[in-house]
Amino acid sequence: MSEQPIWTWPLDQVQKVTRQAHAGVDLTPQAWPNGARVAVALSFDFDAETSWLYRGERSPAAMSRGAYGARVGIYRILALLARHEVPASFFVPAVNGQLHPEAIDAILESGQHEIGVHGWIHERGQDLTGGLERELLTKAFDYWRERTGRKPAGIRTPSWDFTAHTLGIIRDLGFVYDSSLMGDDRPYELCIDREPTGIVELPVEWLLDDHPFLQIDPTRGTRSFMHLEGLLDIWRAEFQMAYEERTLFLLTMHPQVIGHRSRLSMLDTLVKDIKATPGVWFATHEAVAQYVRTEATKNG
Repeated sequence: MSEQPIWTWPLDQVQKVTRQAHAGVDLTPQAWPNGARVAVALSFDFDAETSWLYRGERSPAAMSRGAYGARVGIYRILALLARHEVPASFFVPAVNGQLHPEAIDAILESGQHEIGVHGWIHERGQDLTGGLERELLTKAFDYWRERTGRKPAGIRTPSWDFTAHTLGIIRDLGFVYDSSLMGDDRPYELCIDREPTGIVELPVEWLLDDHPFLQIDPTRGTRSFMHLEGLLDIWRAEFQMAYEERTLFLLTMHPQVIGHRSRLSMLDTLVKDIKATPGVWFATHEAVAQYVRTEATKNG
């Protein structure tokens, strides 16, 4: 039976949908570590070939685009982070971790970066039953726990896809935080039907993602027309407002996108500008989530 048009829904049905996973209390702390004005959390969704496999691509051409991220992009990113002594969070599908173990070793080698869950093979939650979604996320969680020797603290769902089942699965697996939703610019507590879950949300946003600005997909007829200076201006403005609000600046990037020479040069410029600003705390997503949760507990 098809769903009734939304204009016929009673209010309680609308509320049921809007309250599946929603923003609770703002968790921006009164102060960041060492008196910093802003927390800066850089993240990289290291998808490699899985980025194309989930789209239905199977050709060697598509696979080569994903492999570029593992062969070239990831190492350029790690070199940039090392040069600036900046930590970052990498969200990696478990299958990609198995396809490119040497890249995972390189991420872990520095001892300052975080690896978070990003699905099993970049599957879309909307394509799955609740039971299969749970099975795949649990398998990914177990894989990274064994691979890194510790429980993963955070998750970013593939494609930022979130189902009615996702938050319950995340809570049951014991994640500290999620970074897939867009209910605020600031860290907040996730709720189900107005009930707090204790899970920190570190929100994402398409404005703060390299993919919509820079990805070229000839199979869909899309081309990037964003000048890098224009994107740099957007990200600088977003950082400046986060700085003024004393909250969080979070970027999402992809090795196969940002890892090209000119684009990484743009990121290098941004990181230099941010580092030259007084009162900045660069941290992994895990460090940010743990800090805001601890501060919220201390302050009641």
